[in-house]
Amino acid sequence: MSSGPSEAQTPHEVLFTYAEHVYDVLGFADPVAVRHRTVKAHVKPDRWVETLRKAQNDLGLVFFSWLSAIDWSNEVQVGDAPADHVVERFEILATVADITEGHRITFTTDIGKNDPCIDSLVSVYRGANWHEREAFEMFGIEFIGHPNLSKIYLPEGFEGNPMCKSFPLLSRELRPWPGSVDVEPMPEATS
Repeated sequence: MSSGPSEAQTPHEVLFTYAEHVYDVLGFADPVAVRHRTVKAHVKPDRWVETLRKAQNDLGLVFFSWLSAIDWSNEVQVGDAPADHVVERFEILATVADITEGHRITFTTDIGKNDPCIDSLVSVYRGANWHEREAFEMFGIEFIGHPNLSKIYLPEGFEGNPMCKSFPLLSRELRPWPGSVDVEPMPEATS
């Protein structure tokens, strides 16, 4: 199967063709998804580094774009709980791309909240260094093998991880989040 687009394919079809190529090359058990014009591949945590190394070497995805996390939690310190029950976990996301064809993939993996740790990608993508430090500081996720997992933003002695849903936001205790409905009227235009 060719990884290049056919002349007759729509942009949406090109993404699906590329997703199939990624599936074939990386040997995933689950299909590679295409949602919101993005190719997304879920990886088991123990294959995180191996898969991204293979994506770099075999798919030419040499450009590291970003890494972050999502705190999937049913209980929040302040505000409304999620509308639907979620499996509590941290979802790690990393986007990598090539520099010639414009192909880009977001890889995701899930790790437990009790022991939030995963192998570092710094040995594969040096650009992951800062992003992993930020995720460590904001979510409390440890990246095993990271060369300098230290804080970037918060002062020494700061307790907690501000991007976790369990972190108290004092501004929301004073003025609750309006939720899915905008409760404040728009200011009237003065003439």
